[in-house]
Amino acid sequence: MPSWFVNRETGFFGGENLKVGVFQFSASNDIKKNFKIMTDAIVSAKNENVRLLVFQECAACGYPPVETDNIDNMDFDVIKEEMGKIARLARRYGMYIAVGTIRQENCKYYNSIQLINPEGEFVSSYDKRALWGWDSDNFEKGSDMGIYQIDNIKVGFRICFEVRFPEYFRELFLEGVSLCFVSFCDVSEMDSAERYNIIKSHLITRAVENVMSIISVNSISKFQTAPTAVIDHNGRIIAEATKNQNYLLLYDYEPAEITFGMNGRLKHSIELLSTNTDVHK
Repeated sequence: MPSWFVNRETGFFGGENLKVGVFQFSASNDIKKNFKIMTDAIVSAKNENVRLLVFQECAACGYPPVETDNIDNMDFDVIKEEMGKIARLARRYGMYIAVGTIRQENCKYYNSIQLINPEGEFVSSYDKRALWGWDSDNFEKGSDMGIYQIDNIKVGFRICFEVRFPEYFRELFLEGVSLCFVSFCDVSEMDSAERYNIIKSHLITRAVENVMSIISVNSISKFQTAPTAVIDHNGRIIAEATKNQNYLLLYDYEPAEITFGMNGRLKHSIELLSTNTDVHK
């Protein structure tokens, strides 16, 4: 049995309170405009005493080809310059900031979330691993697990299509992660309540089956087909942003007291994992 599970049996998840925020907006191929919008959001988040602020998938530059043109024409020097400004804001405000962007390494591109700490340092990047369609056309597959220590809380990051696969979230469960952010650029030319509700159901299921709070953030460049929302360990929608408008969604994350139902899910998951070592491979 993992050591973190013993801690959870005491009645509460580990860690401490954490004021978090996610910000949805319409990203585009205008990189400087995107960063101006994000800068304003960071100032608003600072005024709300946010400790960790998370932006949507490819917020820095737009998601290709939905929000931006050919990735080979992207100005990565401008992205680097603007990310440096965001890092300075993180240091000034004592804030963690996670930015969806495209990361270039040699001649390869990665759909990435870059995490900046309150010292203004780039901690690491989580690169999307579940690639399909336009992702496969533009990006290389990532390899890291996307788990970071934010103060005393283990936080996980996932990107868009990965919500369809429980394996990516079971990894987080095995490592004792109790708070996960999912960044989307899941939009459509037409409004689709059906798709929106299907993806919301995926998020709810990932939260329930892993006894984990999940917070999603989506682009609003077209009709949103995935929510910006806070879902607690029991799958309850705690808060949801108004669709298709700029919105800073705030949440005071607190370690959860383990209820009867949560304890049952924790114990049974551990039993299943201990009898099937291939589940998490």
